[in-house]
Amino acid sequence: MEFFARLKEYCDIPGPSGMEDLVRERIIQDIKDSGAEYEVDAVGNLVVFKKGRQRRDNKLLVAAHMDEVGFMITYVGEDGYLWFDTVGGIDRRVVSGRRLKLCKNGVTGVVASKSIHIQKPSEFGMCEPVSEMNIDIGCYDRETASRYAKVGDCATFCPNYEDFGDGLIKSKALDDRFGCALMVDMINSDLEYDTYFAFNTCEEIGCDGAAEVCYRIRPDVAVILESTTAGDICGAPEGRRACEVRKGAVISHMDGGTIYDKELVALALQVGKEQDIPCQLKNIVAGGNEAKAFQREALGARVLAISAPTRYIHSACSVAAKEDLISVGKLARAIIERKI
Repeated sequence: MEFFARLKEYCDIPGPSGMEDLVRERIIQDIKDSGAEYEVDAVGNLVVFKKGRQRRDNKLLVAAHMDEVGFMITYVGEDGYLWFDTVGGIDRRVVSGRRLKLCKNGVTGVVASKSIHIQKPSEFGMCEPVSEMNIDIGCYDRETASRYAKVGDCATFCPNYEDFGDGLIKSKALDDRFGCALMVDMINSDLEYDTYFAFNTCEEIGCDGAAEVCYRIRPDVAVILESTTAGDICGAPEGRRACEVRKGAVISHMDGGTIYDKELVALALQVGKEQDIPCQLKNIVAGGNEAKAFQREALGARVLAISAPTRYIHSACSVAAKEDLISVGKLARAIIERKI
């Protein structure tokens, strides 16, 4: 399957943290004929071993997470509205008025907020907290709404993958379904060296899945494929943009959870230069990903993150450039073909 067709399929699947089953099942279908060995562990991670033409001296693992940010129902109101909380880090400003889809049954809802016409003057221009928002699924009382939703049920932004503009795509769940799609391509190809791959659970709520994989596999080197915040939007100063869309794969020296291995960072930049793969350095210390779990847990590992610059991350409409996703794939593939 062509890469972007697969990416659309993956992005459209509902899979908030703790509910990655459908994503994992789709990935297994896509790799089952690759000749790789795979297993699902107790917390839902999919761990894959692909034998290469040569054996490595060190154990190398490539990782991406299957989960996306989402929402969990916390209460069904007498009036049929659903109270909820976020699963993962979602800015409340991107929630109000959005269409959501319940994971269990596909029921569509709309995040209800007070119209400007009935707001008090003190409420004008204010973004209400998530604790004061509700999901409207079109029911008029608790009994009816309870047929469709119960406490603990989850929802995600509605699927909305779309090509637009000059080589851009927008969708929910680009973080990190694009990383999953890239790894599937690698698993389905011939590799020079033996390589482990981990499709992890629950990254958005603390990287719990990656910690389990670290104890199970104990890699010497972990390469994390991720999305990271691109700040090339109106009003953002150049020194605080982190990275920019259309400038290639993003390499980080440090983020909110990890100081990356200096030799691996240098290698990534060197490989990018040698093979003419567009790369850029992340220029702020912010965010974080599964690298922190691989660096800290078990015996620890040398870690490198290769990220796709993504605007409006953790929203219903994350935006990335196709050329950047291709650059991340080329750079990751070139690095794992090295004997590191």
